[in-house]
Amino acid sequence: MSVHVGRLLTISDVTGITRYKRNEEAKGDVAQMVERSLSMRENSRGVFGLVIGSLAMFLLFQGIACHADYTQALTKSLLYYEGQRSGKLPPNGRLQRVAWRGDSGLNDGSDAGIDLVGGYYDAGDNLKLGFPMAFTVTMLSWSTIEFHGKLREKYELPNALRAIKWGTDYLIKAHPQPEVLYGQVGGVDSDHQCWQRPEDMTTSRNAFRIDDQHPGSDLAAETAAALAAASIAIGRFDRSYSSLLVTHAKQLFDFARNHPGAYQDSIPEAGEVYASSGYQDEMLWAAAWLHRATNEEQYLEFLSEAGDIGGTRTTFSWDDKFVGAQVLAAMLVMKGKVDPTGKWGEYKSYAENFICSCIQKGNNNVQKTPAGLLWFLPWNNNQYVATASFVTTVYSVYMEAKKASINCPGGVAHPSDLIAFAKSQVDYILGSNPKNMSYMVGYGSNYPKQIHHRAASIVSIRKNPAPVTCEGGFDWFHKPAPNPNVLEGAIVTPDENDGFADDRNNYQLAEPTTVTNAPLVGVLAYLA
Repeated sequence: MSVHVGRLLTISDVTGITRYKRNEEAKGDVAQMVERSLSMRENSRGVFGLVIGSLAMFLLFQGIACHADYTQALTKSLLYYEGQRSGKLPPNGRLQRVAWRGDSGLNDGSDAGIDLVGGYYDAGDNLKLGFPMAFTVTMLSWSTIEFHGKLREKYELPNALRAIKWGTDYLIKAHPQPEVLYGQVGGVDSDHQCWQRPEDMTTSRNAFRIDDQHPGSDLAAETAAALAAASIAIGRFDRSYSSLLVTHAKQLFDFARNHPGAYQDSIPEAGEVYASSGYQDEMLWAAAWLHRATNEEQYLEFLSEAGDIGGTRTTFSWDDKFVGAQVLAAMLVMKGKVDPTGKWGEYKSYAENFICSCIQKGNNNVQKTPAGLLWFLPWNNNQYVATASFVTTVYSVYMEAKKASINCPGGVAHPSDLIAFAKSQVDYILGSNPKNMSYMVGYGSNYPKQIHHRAASIVSIRKNPAPVTCEGGFDWFHKPAPNPNVLEGAIVTPDENDGFADDRNNYQLAEPTTVTNAPLVGVLAYLA
C-alpha cells in the first residue's frame, strides 16, 4: 500500500485503487486515512464472513477444542489500549470502543503549568510513567512497521495507528523543550494507597521531569526511540506529523547523549516501580531507530563505535533493550547495508545467541515451565515471553527472505523453527496449557475474571457516576466476584509451574501492563 501526499490521497490495496480527497475531517487522525480505504472491503465481507465468524465464536465459547483464533486475539490485543487511555476520550463508537471508561486526568500537568493530558496508564494503577509508555510505543510501532500488511488485511491497521498516536501525542506534550522531558504524572505511594477508578482520582497528580541539570539518558533515549519508530509507522500516511516526530526524537537523543545519567536519580519515585539498570542499551536502541527513520550516517557511526553492545542477553524488556538494538543491527547485516564482520558481526551473533536460547538450541537455554512456556522472571513473566516471541517472529521473516539459517550450538535453526516456537508461546497464552485457560482477558470463556486493575474492578462510571473514594474502592477490591468490567485483551501470566490464582491480590501475575501487548500485536498479526 502506498500513499502519495498531494491534492488527492491515494491508497492502493489488493482490491484496487480508490481515491479520496484529503479534507479537514481526516486531518489529525492518520488512522482515518487507512480506514477509508478499508471500509468498502470491510462492508463487503458479507453473510459468509459473519457465519464463519459466529461459528468460530460459538466453538470458542463452548470450550470445544479448535485452533486458536489469532484474528480475534489480535483485535483484542489492540482493544486493550483503549481501556488504558488517560485524558479526554473520543465519543464511544469506532474511536472509543471500550465504552465503560470515561475521561480522566484532565488536569494532569497543571501543577507544572503544562498540558500533560492524555497518554496511557501503565498497568492496573492510575500512574502515567514515561519509561514503560515509551517502550510500549516503540514496540507497537515496530509491530506495525514489520506487519502493516497483515494488520491491513485484518482491518486492524487503523486501530494500531491510533494506539501509537495516542501515545506519541502525549510524548510530544511531555517534551516542551529540547532538554526538558516529563517522565511521570502521579505519586507512586499515594496512588498505591488508594483503589479508585481513574475517573475519580483524588490522589496526587504531580508531574516529574528530567532536564539538563537533572538528566535521564535512559528515559530520553527510549522516548527518542519511540518517536523515531512511530515516525516510520505513521510516515506513509502523514508526512508532516512524521517529520515532527523525527524532530523530537533527534532532540531527545542529543539530550540523552549530552547529559548522561539514570532517570531515577532525577525522578526517584520512578525507581520504585520502573528502575532502569543502565542507559547504554537505550542509547543504542535510539540510534538504531533514528538511523532507520532518517538514514543519517551519524547514527550508524554511533552504533559502530559503541564500546558496550550488551553481549548475549537473557531478556528483552522495558529495562533491557540490548536485544532489540542487536536485532535491528543484524537486520542491517542481512540487508547488506553494513560490513558483516567486526562490530556488526558481533551485534548479529549476540542477537542470534538470544534467539537460540529461546528456541532451546543455545548454550544457556531459557528455562521453561513444565508445559513449555518460557520462564524468565516471576513478575509478569509474559511480558518477556511476548518480546522473545516477537524477536523470533521478525527475525524469521528476514531469514526467510534471505534463505538463511542460524547455526545454534544445539543445531541449525531454520525460519520454520523460529515460527514454531513463537506459535507455541502464543498458543499457550491463548489456552493451550494445563489449565485450559486463556491468559488474554475476554478471549474464550475461561479467562481470569479478577485481574488486578482498578478501572476494571470497580463499577463503570457510565453505570454509576457516584464518586468512589480512595478507601471506598477497596470494597470492590475485596469482592470475591468477577470484575464488573471486562478489560478485553489484557494479558496476565501463570506461575513457573503453570498454575494461576485468579485473585486481585495476585499483583505479580494478575496485573496486566501495556508493555506486554505491544510486541504480541506483531506476532498475532503474523499468525492471523
